[in-house]
Amino acid sequence: MIAENIAKIKSSLPESVKLVAVSKLKPLEDIMEAYNAGQRAFGENYATELRDKAAVLPQDIEWHFIGHLQGKQLKYYIPFVSMIHGVDSIEHLEEVEKAAAKVGRVVDVLLQLHVAQEETKFGFLPDEIEKLERVDNLEHVRISGLMAMASNTPDAARVRADFHEARRIFNSLKAGLFKDNPAFRVLSMGMSHDYPIAVEEGSTLIRVGSSIFGPRDYSLLKH
Repeated sequence: MIAENIAKIKSSLPESVKLVAVSKLKPLEDIMEAYNAGQRAFGENYATELRDKAAVLPQDIEWHFIGHLQGKQLKYYIPFVSMIHGVDSIEHLEEVEKAAAKVGRVVDVLLQLHVAQEETKFGFLPDEIEKLERVDNLEHVRISGLMAMASNTPDAARVRADFHEARRIFNSLKAGLFKDNPAFRVLSMGMSHDYPIAVEEGSTLIRVGSSIFGPRDYSLLKH
């Protein structure tokens, strides 16, 4: 079923849109089924879970850390992670810079933009991100684009408006602050429940979990 789900999703996507399979709390066998179906990019939310999976799964997997960034946990995945989503402050950006410098890597990151109509979402507010200045002194971080989540609502018009605003800001930054940065080309928007709208609004990367692997058992989380 996992292979069939991946095939169905990929068949609906333009070639320009990348699929990251969100494998948090899923067993190794499920990830290997997706891998054997040709999926190579996987997203994880928890630092130690990502570390442990990467240690035993195929080395050509492209790992994305998509959870809330915590500086003390960077050491678990900074040596091998392909991209860090959700860098939501200058302080976190600088923490990634220091951690990457220690292992001699340049790490791709996405800046998290807060466009949702909820206070619970993390990220730079639109006026904050458009006024960024301290981003040109990074030697071990490559800012590769933006990540945004829409409001958690069944209102498709609200979701579309959030994604539309994220794309507007992305295009503004691409033409302005990051015009000399060819790596700034990723707009990560869309999850299982809203990725079709995100793709219509210009997303270049979607993060899909339950539509591939089925529901998660959050009782597996260690307390």
